[in-house]
Amino acid sequence: MRIVARGAERAGAGADDAAASPLPIPRVVKRNTLFLAAAQACVGIGNQMTPTLGALMVIHLLGSATFAGAASGIMGGCRLISSYPTGQISDAYGRKAGLFVGLVFSMIGSTIVGLGMTRESPALFFAGLVVFGIGVGAVQQLRIAAADMYPPSRRAEGLGYVLTGSLIGAFGGPALISAAQASAPSLQLAPEALAWFLVPLVLVPTAVLVFLVRPDPREIAAHLERYYPGYRPPERAPGGAVAAPRVKVREYFAHYPRRVAFVTSFALFGNMSMMMAMNAVALAHHGHGLPAISLSVAIHIIGMYGFSLPLGRLADAVGRRNVMLLGLVAAATGGTLVPTAAEYWIVTAGTFLVGFGWSCGNVAIVALIADTTPPLARGRAVGVNDMIAGSASISLPVLAGPLVELAGLPSLAVVSALLMVGPLLLLLRLREPSPGHYAHSVADHATAAPRAAVRVPPVERL
Repeated sequence: MRIVARGAERAGAGADDAAASPLPIPRVVKRNTLFLAAAQACVGIGNQMTPTLGALMVIHLLGSATFAGAASGIMGGCRLISSYPTGQISDAYGRKAGLFVGLVFSMIGSTIVGLGMTRESPALFFAGLVVFGIGVGAVQQLRIAAADMYPPSRRAEGLGYVLTGSLIGAFGGPALISAAQASAPSLQLAPEALAWFLVPLVLVPTAVLVFLVRPDPREIAAHLERYYPGYRPPERAPGGAVAAPRVKVREYFAHYPRRVAFVTSFALFGNMSMMMAMNAVALAHHGHGLPAISLSVAIHIIGMYGFSLPLGRLADAVGRRNVMLLGLVAAATGGTLVPTAAEYWIVTAGTFLVGFGWSCGNVAIVALIADTTPPLARGRAVGVNDMIAGSASISLPVLAGPLVELAGLPSLAVVSALLMVGPLLLLLRLREPSPGHYAHSVADHATAAPRAAVRVPPVERL
């Protein structure tokens, strides 16, 4: 099937963008958004284990800081492996299917990590991280599930509602670690191991919340006009496609706005993974214990998710491009403070800015991808983005350890600044005349709005 772009990108765009006031959110979308936000909150509690404990656990098991970034690197690598296949599943079978796959892997993986620490087995520990990382990568489909349910003029706002749910994770993570630290002696377990054993207790309710989401967000995205009276979908022939369109990965790069989004993801995700891998090491070096490190990570996660809603509304008001630019500036500033400061609160302020910069990108980038990709290809488009982010998340933290050993922590500030140069130059060339609309055209690419929707072959493997 050949899908042709016409002028400025219009995939997923509708007439509501020109409306004087935003379309009201229907009750079913509000309900699903609440469930997804609560699921995101539960997932956030478990996801905090790696940045809080990962580097310290690696040092404990291997006896060296050289591989301190390995845990974050593995998480990024697994995200690279799992993101696109999960996107295929969610495009073909619905967003809920992809989320369930991720939750099962996360529960199994966290249990294996706990066993690895209990048995002092690096092999078991790293194997568990791989399984857990695959699950975490799959659960990232929560973002596109949120974007699916909103029209372009409120899409980033919808993302903001769901991502704000992770704020609970910012406080739940330290609570979980503190509970593990208090209970571990009586159970004769290491606190780090018990914390991982407790993770499934917050993931089981997540599965229940995902089950309650009805209809599947993918189905809402395919028929937004049924939920938002007054919204006009892109041109679609009668009897439109019900199968996920066949798309090659390289075709997602054909349109300049998506290409900018992918490069910006690489920089922001890589910077955050690198800084968080070293944050715990830096604070521990200055004599701070696990509760203080956990609080610092919690503040970082507040930066990641606490401003998701206002940033989403800002992206809907002033454009995805401007919010991404804000993110680059914040991330570069934070990336300078974390490795160069010695005072606890300055380092923590740096981690906050790193998270805030990432949040700007996360909200605006997913909204941009949804703007430029039809519903039945969005899961894979976000999967490609997460593969690129994963490549940064695995390479930069792994390189950070040896670099710190050779040149010291301040060397990471230089790396952080250099990371932002490429996306900054690309963003300055991105033309977004109005939020969600881009003045870039291509002659032929497979992810624009379909001119004539037809049934197509099954999704194609990488």
